[in-house]
Amino acid sequence: MEDPHTGAAREDTAVDRFSSRRSTVFCRNGIVATSQPLAAEAGAERLRNGGNAFDAAVATAAALNVVEPPSTGIGGDAFALYRTADGTVGAMSAGGHAAADATIGAVENSGSQGERLSGAQAVTVPGALRGWELLVEEFGRSSLGTALQPAIDYAENGFPVSEIIANLWTYGAEQLSNQPAREEYLLDGRAPRTGELMRLPNLGRTFERIADSGADIFYEGAIADEIVETVQSRGGFLTGSDLSGFEPAFVDPVTTEYNGAKVYELPPNNQGPIALEALNIASELELGTYPVDSVDRVHYSVEAMKRAFTDGHRYIADPAFADVPALESNRYAARQAEEIGPTATQELTPGVPEASDTVLLTVADGEGNVVSLINSLFNAFGSGIAAGDTGLLLHNRGAGFSLDPESPNSLEPGKKPFHTLIPGLIRFDGDDWAAFGVMGAAMQPQGHMQVVSNLVDYDMSVQAALDAPRWRYLPAGDVALESRFDQEIISGLHRRGHDVRVLPPTVYRNAPVGHFGGGQIARSTSGVLSGGTDPRKDGSVSGY
Repeated sequence: MEDPHTGAAREDTAVDRFSSRRSTVFCRNGIVATSQPLAAEAGAERLRNGGNAFDAAVATAAALNVVEPPSTGIGGDAFALYRTADGTVGAMSAGGHAAADATIGAVENSGSQGERLSGAQAVTVPGALRGWELLVEEFGRSSLGTALQPAIDYAENGFPVSEIIANLWTYGAEQLSNQPAREEYLLDGRAPRTGELMRLPNLGRTFERIADSGADIFYEGAIADEIVETVQSRGGFLTGSDLSGFEPAFVDPVTTEYNGAKVYELPPNNQGPIALEALNIASELELGTYPVDSVDRVHYSVEAMKRAFTDGHRYIADPAFADVPALESNRYAARQAEEIGPTATQELTPGVPEASDTVLLTVADGEGNVVSLINSLFNAFGSGIAAGDTGLLLHNRGAGFSLDPESPNSLEPGKKPFHTLIPGLIRFDGDDWAAFGVMGAAMQPQGHMQVVSNLVDYDMSVQAALDAPRWRYLPAGDVALESRFDQEIISGLHRRGHDVRVLPPTVYRNAPVGHFGGGQIARSTSGVLSGGTDPRKDGSVSGY
């Protein structure tokens, strides 16, 4: 909401009251769900103009780069899970690696302090654009340049900033650390206000150059030169060879059965196995037999999640550098479940930073293609560094590395960091598939677990599954609950030994830890498409 006198975005944006009712959107031909309405419409427009779900996913992702820039961009990484019209299930990984010169010794010799990378040293290779290009070329019907056109229009001609994104923009504005970034993304030194028209002309010109020349200009051409010059001038490690040598990849998803549904996640170095381990433990505990609004359901869910987090943050790393056990194993989950009783146990100190700024989009088309795509800069505005005059912000995903040489996730040249991003895919039965996800760093596997349970155990609609109140296990070992939980559940968890905090559902300038994620779902059921979008975000579902 805006202050009627100053026009500034107010901190008391009342999304926690959920005063309006959203219905599931149904259609036949194509559907897009994401966190900003203009971006959802960009994807739907691509569908109406002959594109399929993959074309629409990339068009939506590109538009989000413009209309939700604190969270996403071609200066970051991207990942996808998908089911194609011919029945193929797969995953695309476009997460970048550390520079060839990035070593723990180089960081120490530079005088940097702390346990993790920051600033320009945290800029790993941005993989998103190569990933978009790969999806369109392999599965789409049109070119990358065509998919970029709505983003170019929004960047050059302007877009009104939506309410929750305006709040995040204000929260992250202090991250904008060099003058090109501040000039491009701030108005007279401040974040844009709700409803205020914003233009990103340099980013628009960069997208035009990419539309004309393809992704090569970003990784091998003039844009690559600007990225390297900017990063190295600020003490970072990236070189032209690091960028030109990057290639995205198709990888095999990891999967498990949960109460009759098959759930797919990304393998390491992403945290998909955490979500699957938690679901497997929940299945052993027969989570779905408890009432949906009961203390038992929340307690056993949290306890399952604790163990999955402990394992994930202990073992998950780049599999090219470390052996990662099969955390999604049902046999292992059975042993874990035996340790869980009616009272709270085991605190967790996560091994990765709690950044929470990400976008997720889900798309389904009338042919049977279903896509979940996730894209992020990690922190709000990533590293806060804009590459020259390109208008593109560089992520700080290298902050996911440890500077402890004994850690499986320690910084090494060419290595990929522990990655929080996880799109999701579910097969319910027969020809019934859903692309889904919940954004927000460590909230992601927790949100996956809760949404999957809502859909499978309690047969909620896709919108109801996202509307339901959420909990979040926090790094200090306490459990955050949204205020919409019944007081009986809050009191009951206290009695079971949980340290409970009641927090707002989204990121505020003074309470970023209260973030409970932002989910999206697009479902294809025997030719009928349905979509839901999270009320904790500005998003919408666009279909036809």
